[in-house]
Amino acid sequence: MAIITPALLVALNTVLQKAFKDAYAAARAEAVFERIATTVPSSTATNTYSWLGDFPTLQEWVGERVLRDMKAHGYQVSNRLYEATLGVARTAIEDDQYGHYGTVAASMGQEAAQHPDKIIAALMAAGTTATCYDGQYFFDTDHPVYPNVDGTGTAATVSNYDSGGGAPGPAWYLLDTRKPLKPFIFQERTKPEFEHKTNPANSDQVFMADRYVHGIRYRCNGGYGFWQMAYCSKAALSVPNFVTARDAMAGFKADGGRPLGMNPNVLVVPRSLRSAADELIAKANLTGGESNVHYKAVDTIVSDWL
Repeated sequence: MAIITPALLVALNTVLQKAFKDAYAAARAEAVFERIATTVPSSTATNTYSWLGDFPTLQEWVGERVLRDMKAHGYQVSNRLYEATLGVARTAIEDDQYGHYGTVAASMGQEAAQHPDKIIAALMAAGTTATCYDGQYFFDTDHPVYPNVDGTGTAATVSNYDSGGGAPGPAWYLLDTRKPLKPFIFQERTKPEFEHKTNPANSDQVFMADRYVHGIRYRCNGGYGFWQMAYCSKAALSVPNFVTARDAMAGFKADGGRPLGMNPNVLVVPRSLRSAADELIAKANLTGGESNVHYKAVDTIVSDWL
């Protein structure tokens, strides 16, 4: 039987902290959210992205500068607070039965590293019912695009969504992630913190429940960037439907009819569409032996969370 001393508790905390950090680092290296979302540091409860909307493009300088005001869309993302807590029975430490808690702490580190991926996947899945900066659903059939650069005139409607008609299947997503602002935003207020409560003098859990507590605390959230950088389809993942989505994105224009130069470079699919994505993108030659013109046309991300 172990005698619980401050030194033993420090040693246990160190072991759990290392297990958490090592697992976090390993899982973070495999995370995909940074490939499709821009990480934005946050210093307040809510970030306001009033600059989402339209940026001036370069034009020939003739006379004085032409000043255009940013559109005041007021799109806001509020940080959320997340936690996961591990209780270590004091009797387990006394009886030297706490070795498996390192594995649990490692699992918590992995969970913290995967959390941004889950947030972005949830945003993608909710994109047909959640609004973005222009007041429309992020994936919608009637985004307004105006004939004048200043956003005036009668808007035309533009679609970045295929509902799949009468037989919708699993959603897949075509994205352009080559610009500084990617299609999605991961807003981070704090880094994941791994904290300990092991002192009976200042922890009710230790005194009343006879257990030591270790927990993650994480403040963050996600939001939508420019809808023009993304296309969602619930039609079958086939060559014709892939081409339709790609060509639709290539034709997106800003207010005033200015081409945006969208060139999708990432295809995101759920596990159920992995084989279809491989057939479309990963095979150099088709069944008949002819070359696949879409071979490696985009990078494929298979999401476990869609």
